[in-house]
Amino acid sequence: MASRIRTALLLVLPLAALSVRAGDAWPRFRGPNQDGISDATELPTRWSDTENVKFKVATPGEGWSSPVVLGEQVWMTTATDEGHSLRAVCVQRDSGSIVHDVEVFHVDEPEHKNQFNSYASPTPVLEKGRVYVCFGAYGSACLDAETGRPIWKNTELKINHMEGPGSSPIIYKDLYIVNCDGTDFQYVAALDKNTGKLAWKTNRSYAFGWLKIAPLRKAYSIPKVIDVGGNDQLVSVGAYRVSAYEPATGKELWWVDHPGYSCVPVPMYGNGLVYVCTGYNTAELFAIRPCGSGDVTKTAVAWKFQQNVPYKPSPLLLGGEIYFAHDNGVVHCLDAKTGAVVWRNRLEGSYTASPVYAGGHIYFSNEKGKTTVIEAGREFKIVAQNQLPGRILASPAIVGDAIFLRTDTHLYRIEK
Repeated sequence: MASRIRTALLLVLPLAALSVRAGDAWPRFRGPNQDGISDATELPTRWSDTENVKFKVATPGEGWSSPVVLGEQVWMTTATDEGHSLRAVCVQRDSGSIVHDVEVFHVDEPEHKNQFNSYASPTPVLEKGRVYVCFGAYGSACLDAETGRPIWKNTELKINHMEGPGSSPIIYKDLYIVNCDGTDFQYVAALDKNTGKLAWKTNRSYAFGWLKIAPLRKAYSIPKVIDVGGNDQLVSVGAYRVSAYEPATGKELWWVDHPGYSCVPVPMYGNGLVYVCTGYNTAELFAIRPCGSGDVTKTAVAWKFQQNVPYKPSPLLLGGEIYFAHDNGVVHCLDAKTGAVVWRNRLEGSYTASPVYAGGHIYFSNEKGKTTVIEAGREFKIVAQNQLPGRILASPAIVGDAIFLRTDTHLYRIEK
């Protein structure tokens, strides 16, 4: 079964993606290709607080950002002093010792946030020698990875999050790109990754004039760059509309209207389709052909799925199947080309973290610290269930044959 899944992946993934995946890094949210897929073959499927744990290190403050890994460094963000101190933390990958714990921004008056959220939920991005961190409207920064000192800071991208920050940035060539979808302003912005200066800013084209309830205008998703016929498109999900932009300029190419807001999951791309989750109040999964120009709502949607689609966890696209767990634990496998249900089952607990795949297995971590490992394929089969103390809201990182799992109190390196 595992070999069949890997063969399917080889057929649909470009060579460039495979070369990145083979590297020793998990440098951004959901990994090298932003899809939650690793080529690791020897990950453990069973662990506890002590079994198959290479290290367990206490992490300061509160933060739901996912760990990212490059070389010998593991980076996360956190907030201490009730959100007044926004910080970047670096852990040595082999030993678990804390190398850097630096304040990036000091906030005199932190805004209200949802008790479910943190002031440090966006996940950093790593490049050789650099760490890019985002705290939403409180600011973005580039740090020197060796010293932890800032190379630049930017506090221009202002919005009212209402619930606290959530959208993570991506790096595209020389640009740092982030979605900014608040209750007041909604736009996508790109900074020069070398200077932090604004390169372009494109307001969302959706007309919110009819929508008088400001909270329904916000979103928390992460953009994704896809290659369509040799041309790059930046796919970005906002409230009530998913749009594709030229990533170098911010020019809007096409859009599809959808029925949701407070969108969180990352778009997926494969089989010639872009897959997006539409958010609250009732999430749907759209499969969209990324072609045409302007409004393609009536022509580009290949199929929709409307049952137990997740609000927060991102789905997982593995060749011809899509796997996802709803926030309430209902898990699905769909045929990626048609949207037909392959199987449906239920996992224990509630879910925020996004699943990851490696070695024929899918790892789902719930909010109470339990990770259920299932076999990838067209039959539902639980392989193992593993309990850690604490809560898990951050998504795992996989590097080498190790899983880096962040709970609300500790970072674990889990390895055979």
